[in-house]
Amino acid sequence: MRDYTKELPEHTARYIGKSDLFLEIFPGNNRSDEADRPPLLFIHGAFTGSWMWSKYIPHFMAAGWNSYCINLRGHYKSRSVDFTKVEFEDYLEDIREAISAIAGECAVAPVVIGFSMGGILSQKLAESVEIAGLVLIDSSISRQVHEEAPYHDLVSEIPGVVIPAPVRDEQSSPDETPDDIAFQRKYLSMESARAFGAFSFHFGAEGISIDGGKISCPSLVISAVNDAAADRRGQAMARHIGGEYFCLWGTTHTGLLVGQRYHEAVSRIMIWLARFDEERVQPSKPRLASRRPT
Repeated sequence: MRDYTKELPEHTARYIGKSDLFLEIFPGNNRSDEADRPPLLFIHGAFTGSWMWSKYIPHFMAAGWNSYCINLRGHYKSRSVDFTKVEFEDYLEDIREAISAIAGECAVAPVVIGFSMGGILSQKLAESVEIAGLVLIDSSISRQVHEEAPYHDLVSEIPGVVIPAPVRDEQSSPDETPDDIAFQRKYLSMESARAFGAFSFHFGAEGISIDGGKISCPSLVISAVNDAAADRRGQAMARHIGGEYFCLWGTTHTGLLVGQRYHEAVSRIMIWLARFDEERVQPSKPRLASRRPT
């Protein structure tokens, strides 16, 4: 099994906040003209941790982006917690803690990049917390998006007090090799049923309400798409928050991060991030706004 965490470039880490959140810090290969870029904060999804970004991080470091990967309470190397008591709002508090620490260190708010559960958490935070930008990678959808483009024929599951780690006993997927899946199998862990049940329509949730009008930063939505319904949901999410939309047909949810086509998502994010360099080169130019329908 290939462990991609062992291939990460040299970096530092520290614990932050009262929950001892494990924050990994990856310095960009900065040139002098990149010094005032906003840092990037990566928010993992359910059952995972910062390890899930192992393929992404070297690309952003090489391009000069200072990158931070937070681990929510109880995940990966953060301090263990009683998952029977963890709520969705607790994870929001963890991300606020990370944003505050990064903004204090860098004197500028970060661009937040959220995957899956990390995406719906990031959307909720963006309603009220200042961030430079928002990237959602196959994010869990909001109540409003579900109303516009609902999941059909769902058989709701009843969660227990905690949700065990996904088994991932398959050997491959359309865009993941056996090594890619074995890597995830090694690190996947349990999840809070209370937190997961707050946003997951598969667990009968009403969903998290997102006020798209309160998200004023530029945003990008990337979706793994295998049918028209998934494409509609991705487009609806982008419209709701006034963001740009990019879909990758024939990819899987986790494959977008650790599969064989992950670099396509990375490339699109890099293109989108170029706006921050353009703003620095042309300081008199108005801030690039997210595309919100009128």
